Amino acid sequence: MNEKVIKVGSRKSELALIQTRHVISLLEQEYPNKKFEIVTMNTLGDNVLDIPLPKIGEKSLFTKELEAALISGCVDFVVHSLKDLPTVLPDGMTIGAVLTREDPRDALVLHEKYKKCNLKTLPKGSVIGTSSLRRSAQLSRKYPNLIVENIRGNLNTRLKKLDELDKYSAIILAVAGLNRIGWHNRISGVLEELMYAVGQGALAVECRENDEEIINLLSPLYESETAIKVLAERSFLKTLGGGCSAPVGVTCNLNAEIEGKTTLSLSGGVWSLDGQVEIIDSMTSNLSYQKSNGRCKTCPYNNITSETNNKLSSSNDIECTQNCSSVTEDEVPRKKQKLDNVQIDLLKEDPHEHCPIEMPIGSEFMGKCPFLESSPTSAKKLLKDLELQLPTKCPFTSHIESSSNVQNEISTSKSKSDIFSGLTLHKNVNKKVFEEAELLGRNLAESLLEKGASEVMAKARAIIHS
Repeated sequence: MNEKVIKVGSRKSELALIQTRHVISLLEQEYPNKKFEIVTMNTLGDNVLDIPLPKIGEKSLFTKELEAALISGCVDFVVHSLKDLPTVLPDGMTIGAVLTREDPRDALVLHEKYKKCNLKTLPKGSVIGTSSLRRSAQLSRKYPNLIVENIRGNLNTRLKKLDELDKYSAIILAVAGLNRIGWHNRISGVLEELMYAVGQGALAVECRENDEEIINLLSPLYESETAIKVLAERSFLKTLGGGCSAPVGVTCNLNAEIEGKTTLSLSGGVWSLDGQVEIIDSMTSNLSYQKSNGRCKTCPYNNITSETNNKLSSSNDIECTQNCSSVTEDEVPRKKQKLDNVQIDLLKEDPHEHCPIEMPIGSEFMGKCPFLESSPTSAKKLLKDLELQLPTKCPFTSHIESSSNVQNEISTSKSKSDIFSGLTLHKNVNKKVFEEAELLGRNLAESLLEKGASEVMAKARAIIHS
């Protein structure tokens, strides 16, 4: 009798597939006789082209269809970037495992002519490209001499624009994404001074909470230290009620043991869109938890070079991809996009770059503008017409009303004794440790709310939705 094939849901993007194949490769080492099959699908966030992300429902844009397939039984589990998962999951869903966390920080990627610079030494007026509200607000506050502008396109297009358009002096991207897709050599520096997104750098595997077979299957991949840290972060965001429509950031660490205790440190911040208002705080909690020595898994996507290791020596191990010696150079898959497959002439003619309408950071299209992408001729005519009319709003989105019933991430959900901010209790971690980590995040968020964080976030959302 043939054993059941385990079906794994994934988005179709290259990075999503790299991450999904990585998880499957680790499971195949644990269960060499089991068969896995990837089921790919587009999410709402992949398909909607005409509405900015903050207008259409927070982060579930990239998970809703995958979760529907999970609920219906079409797939057995789904691999996500944890930062894409809302802090309140649909009823019946849980995060069955989080893998050893990638470096969660942000990376500075410099133009070649500024390769010896950093954010402090870049010339005044240098343009920094990012599409993140969190990054934009912090950069504007810390480096007022720099100009922060929205940069559109996928990772490949953004890097090409940096290299060839002579507009951006640098762009900011996640260390994790660059490493996973094989572009770690583009990292000019790691931005210690920026708080990162909740869950950034961690891979999460979502499954049905009553599917004990799959939860047990995933348990060898479930890394306890990552779980404790991201639990505190998710509890913080859940209590705060934040999301991608307001600048919110965190940093979190598990420190050395003192007298049998491990210190969990969490810092969180909320900013106005322009970075002028900043509300931050930090808290710690002593956990009855003994840090593990870690474990190494063969990683089929180990693209880390010795040069990059030296540059990022202070970063966390990247899902065992930095120091793994169990695969040879010839065995390492190196499939990745080539930056030279985007012609510079096409970039120069990219109608998005010439659109006269200012699109603030955080309001970019989820995809390409249908007006400007319909054909080169119609796009040029449209731009000419727009310039003549001196528009203040995009004609494709001006009809969209701000929804008053956008789902709030702080909405209540049924209490589950062994599920914490969506995470299944780790079988090797005392339940009290999870409870304390969740409480730390909640207490930190309440501290920020007392200092006025709610008003700052509400104003940011109002600006974005207006």
